[in-house]
Amino acid sequence: MTTKAEVQRRIVSKDGHNNVRIDNVEGMVKLYLHDIWTTVVDMKWRYKLTLFASTFVMTWFIFGVIFYFISMGNGDFEDILPSNHTPCVMNVETLTGAFLFSLESQTTIGYGFRYISEECPLAIFTLVAQLVITGLAEIFVTGAFLAKLARPKKRAETIKFSHSAVVCRRESKLCLMVRVANMRKSLLIQCQLTGKLLHPNVTEEGEKTLVHQSCVNFYMDSSGDCPFLILPLTFYHVLDENSPLVGLTADNLLTRDFELLVTLNATMESTAATCQSRASYVPQEILWGYEFKPVLFSTTSGRYVADFNFFDKVQVSSDATFLSNNAEKLKLEEEYKRE
Repeated sequence: MTTKAEVQRRIVSKDGHNNVRIDNVEGMVKLYLHDIWTTVVDMKWRYKLTLFASTFVMTWFIFGVIFYFISMGNGDFEDILPSNHTPCVMNVETLTGAFLFSLESQTTIGYGFRYISEECPLAIFTLVAQLVITGLAEIFVTGAFLAKLARPKKRAETIKFSHSAVVCRRESKLCLMVRVANMRKSLLIQCQLTGKLLHPNVTEEGEKTLVHQSCVNFYMDSSGDCPFLILPLTFYHVLDENSPLVGLTADNLLTRDFELLVTLNATMESTAATCQSRASYVPQEILWGYEFKPVLFSTTSGRYVADFNFFDKVQVSSDATFLSNNAEKLKLEEEYKRE
């Protein structure tokens, strides 16, 4: 059980999220505040909504307090006022009234009941400062809202990877295959699938690296690029002498310690924004001697139908030579699939 847990250790989760925890970083809060835009954009929605509401409420209240103290300093709240006394803010006698004046001014409601008199330059300057500062704050918060809504992250979640990878022969070559599909009708263009093999490594100098990255090239037909992703496609990597997975066999697959990270980079046709979707596979999720079941069918009306009931389903490879010595391996993988 311990060995299995170690083998299934992941740097990237199955749905593409980062599993690396960052600890003991000095000045983390300062780093986040230094890049405040990214910090605000990456906030969870509940925090962002709280920030959005508090930005307005706090600025209304803060400037309301300032107007209240300006009026107090001008003597507007005295019990006995001279006949020629002109208040800084007309019809403001309490902190609540100052708050309402601040709210009406900032939101340009302007009911006309509360207003600044011409005899108080400090109040006029404060009003101008309030409109400038709060205008910039509103632009920042609104821009962060739009940036979060426009992020291609949600679009990337509609890209589906097969739960398992398979190893079988393709055109007489031993290949590792993964299946990718676009779950929306809108096209993804200029698609490219790349792979990284993450595994421990020891250099010639004896330095041990816990995570070493090796490139894994994936192809679709005769090219590594796909003009657009409209149908479920199968990408393959040839397991030859140039592959970082050279030497991988049915017997040693479950004992190997690695993680295969696959990344699909694509451009959304509707917005021309780029998006990236990721998935990872550990040895227990690579099925040796299997192939994907067909997922694309044609109807009598001449249309193509992608049936996603078959997207993650596999079947034993029809290559008898390839499977001749893999009976025990296939049995283990069948047990894993049942779990």
